Amino acid sequence: MTQKTRSRSRAARLALLVAVPALALTTACGGAADSSGGGVASVSNAPSTDQSKDGAAAAKGGAAKGKSAFYDAQMKFVQCMRKKITKDYPDPKLSGYLDWTKIDALQEEKGNDVAKGGRDGACAPEMQKAMQLEPPRDTQKDYESMLAHAKCMRANGVSKFSNPKLQDGNVIPGGSDTNPTAPDTDRESSAYKQARQACKDKLLDGLDGMQ
Repeated sequence: MTQKTRSRSRAARLALLVAVPALALTTACGGAADSSGGGVASVSNAPSTDQSKDGAAAAKGGAAKGKSAFYDAQMKFVQCMRKKITKDYPDPKLSGYLDWTKIDALQEEKGNDVAKGGRDGACAPEMQKAMQLEPPRDTQKDYESMLAHAKCMRANGVSKFSNPKLQDGNVIPGGSDTNPTAPDTDRESSAYKQARQACKDKLLDGLDGMQ
């Protein structure tokens, strides 16, 4: 994937984060964030995500909840993308989050229409509906996950990879886009790719590709 394509891909994922407040990794109302990386309020516990309960509710005519509703909404977005943009758009993961590894590969082949809800926002309503149904996240855990990933990237040779930040109750991803053409942050270099591979498990589900 070219540097330009990767930059567009990362920008698209950041756009998904900020398009709807629910996906801005926001703390619970009244929570305080310490931008220095200290304590930060966690979001409240997510509602029950028991798939069997969700299925039972749906069978009785009730609405599915939690991960089940999130997954269903993501599937509607995927189906829209397949109909209007490309039939090859990948299924979401079982967790409901989009599979950005596969989307990145598809974007390299098909172009930037694959991202941001499709060309001219063709599937933006479906995308935002799915984002609004994302189960609550733990801001502290998300921050710690991104921080561990950033440290791992530096330990594996990407010395300029910056830490995430806590700002206004949100987690702002880190990364190396301040100077992406520098030799030690070239995303096309074998060293960078090796670091990404070594550190990919540091990111919690739903954070992959965000930094």
